Amino acid sequence: MFLARYAILLDGGFVTRKLKEKLGKPATADDIMDLCNEIRESEHLKHYELLRIYYYDAPPSGETIKYPVSGEEYQLSLTERYRHAQSLYDQLELKDGVAIRMGETRLSPQQWRMKPRSAKQLIKEPRAVEDRDFDLDIGQKGVDIRIGLDMARLALRDTVRAVAVVTGDSDFVPAFKFVRREGVKVVLSTLGHKGARRELKAHADFVIS
Repeated sequence: MFLARYAILLDGGFVTRKLKEKLGKPATADDIMDLCNEIRESEHLKHYELLRIYYYDAPPSGETIKYPVSGEEYQLSLTERYRHAQSLYDQLELKDGVAIRMGETRLSPQQWRMKPRSAKQLIKEPRAVEDRDFDLDIGQKGVDIRIGLDMARLALRDTVRAVAVVTGDSDFVPAFKFVRREGVKVVLSTLGHKGARRELKAHADFVIS
């Protein structure tokens, strides 16, 4: 007898941020696989067979830009964040049953934005502006839509009958609604994220810790 299949879909930026909070260090591929193994032990999935683990993220930019005040070059490809992200992707794609889906990371035309804390300090006590008063103005593109499209594709092709989604982003509510209408069970893990909105949980069939 064949078991119905399910997929695990990981919102990579959310997963690595929450695991770092929990572990006190940047998450490794093994840490992420440990999380997936915990999900696989859920009683809500015990009658299903795992099809695949999908990991979604936008790789950090490797551009070389200039600091906003000093004008010195800043090579993003030499940052620890960049090196760790590339190492994580290299390790994950070699794990059994894992597929990586990449979005894009884009710098705004301005490239930098002043930190709110610095802006308040400068108003209160004027001083010369420094590079450290700014953060990169950078954003992810295409990650959420890839997760939503994959959920819809898996449901419409009857590839899976359940999805386990790890996220805290309420933007996925429409995707949850869609696949549930197609008869697919939605299991949500927010990793204990206190900022997860009620509507995200309301449109999942089960929420696991």
